[in-house]
Amino acid sequence: MKSIILKLVSICLLTVMLISCSAEEDGIYTNSPSDVKDINLTYSPIEYEIVYLLNQYRESIGLETLKTLNLASREANEHTKYMIKTGEISHDNFGKRSTNLIENSNAIIVAENVAYGFNTAEAVVKAWLKSESHKKNIENPSFTDFGISIEANTLGKNYYTNIFIKR
Repeated sequence: MKSIILKLVSICLLTVMLISCSAEEDGIYTNSPSDVKDINLTYSPIEYEIVYLLNQYRESIGLETLKTLNLASREANEHTKYMIKTGEISHDNFGKRSTNLIENSNAIIVAENVAYGFNTAEAVVKAWLKSESHKKNIENPSFTDFGISIEANTLGKNYYTNIFIKR
């Protein structure tokens, strides 16, 4: 009787080990950046100009250009709307935006630049490049993609969110 119970327990343990250790259930999921399902967004002329100016600057210092990732721009859009609603520039809820991008776009690193009040793409990019912390994000060679959002409040003042990611 003991040997039958011992055999049954052994078979059960072996079965559990084989099922729980299968490649499909190892908890490690490696999707390549091309596996990410991006969304459709439209960009304003000033947003396109910021994309162009940031990539032109990166190229001028020997860095790869960044790809615009609509998922990152969607997160940037939500934050820009939040800043307009609160009337303050901030990085509030950055952890949530970062987590969303890690989960939905295979981001490994996420950073963010924000700004307020600039009327042109050139002015905001120059301001970011004069700020050590903003410039650090722009010049980070690890970043591969970014998102951009610009929206004016009811007084016509622009709020900017630029999210950088490494995938």
